[in-house]
Amino acid sequence: MKAVYEADIDTGILANSRIGVLGFGAQGRAHALNLRDSGADVVVGLRDGSPSIPLCAELKLPTGTPERVAGEADLVMMLVPDEVQPAVYSDILAMRMRQGSALLFAHGYSVHFRQISPRPDLDVLMVAPLGIGDQVRQTFVEGNGVPALLAIHQDATGTARARGLAYAALNGHGRAGVLQTTFADETETDLFAEQAVLCGGVTHLITAAFETLVDAGYPEELAYFGCLHELKLITDLIHSRGIAGMRRSISSTAEFGDYTRGPRVIGEDSRAALKAMLEDIRTGRFADELSREMQAGQPVLAAGRSAADAHPIEAVGTRLRAMMPWLADTGR
Repeated sequence: MKAVYEADIDTGILANSRIGVLGFGAQGRAHALNLRDSGADVVVGLRDGSPSIPLCAELKLPTGTPERVAGEADLVMMLVPDEVQPAVYSDILAMRMRQGSALLFAHGYSVHFRQISPRPDLDVLMVAPLGIGDQVRQTFVEGNGVPALLAIHQDATGTARARGLAYAALNGHGRAGVLQTTFADETETDLFAEQAVLCGGVTHLITAAFETLVDAGYPEELAYFGCLHELKLITDLIHSRGIAGMRRSISSTAEFGDYTRGPRVIGEDSRAALKAMLEDIRTGRFADELSREMQAGQPVLAAGRSAADAHPIEAVGTRLRAMMPWLADTGR
């Protein structure tokens, strides 16, 4: 995967284009502000009465209803939640977007799993930041950026790639590098990483390790610090130095335990489970299961949130984080 940087990107292709940003969550806010600060003509699409309208006014960002934005914009970036996107496209965008305009996504889920089938006269592409919204904005303000993925699903005008690269550069990604991929690869690897490592794997490993120590009679404070709090120290090292670099930075005792005990946790059973999880994603079984969850009113999500809030690790964490007020500044 070869990265493209801003020196090789022509943003002039969007010089006379209006860009509509639908949604004003963390990513929507970051994109709208970055594009505005890069000189683009940006309008944020918000429903009447949205609580984000006063905030946009304060930030000097123009707003309009999604219906109006869809009809006026040359590019529309879809930054509403995945589960809302099909209805937004079918009820608003499909009938209003002009021929030859571009529909952009920051994640390939809805298109890859055919929950949205865009009109054939539209450019359909993805610019996926490799960072959360706060990072996308903060690094931009600092004169840097986070990398991004670019994918083309439909190139109705012959300019989809050029428009996508220009959008990425205006959002700051050209400073760090833009990598071209496909909707399928981005979606499937993103879902797998969330389930196996970033969310599912990490949270369940932390909780199981905490419970193991507490059940063995150790103080829950020590279990919290060892299994949760100190995780950031290791992930920061991995993030900046890689896995091998992290191992060179820790004690020989910790490194020896890594090599000899880690494979007991992530052994053959775990690897088989990872393969099965990936197969669920690639075949669409996970997407079908998620659709049923949303249609049923999100019972699994509600039960999971209730169980997580009630777990002893949360009470311990709340008490211990109060001893570390500096964490409040970073949202942790």
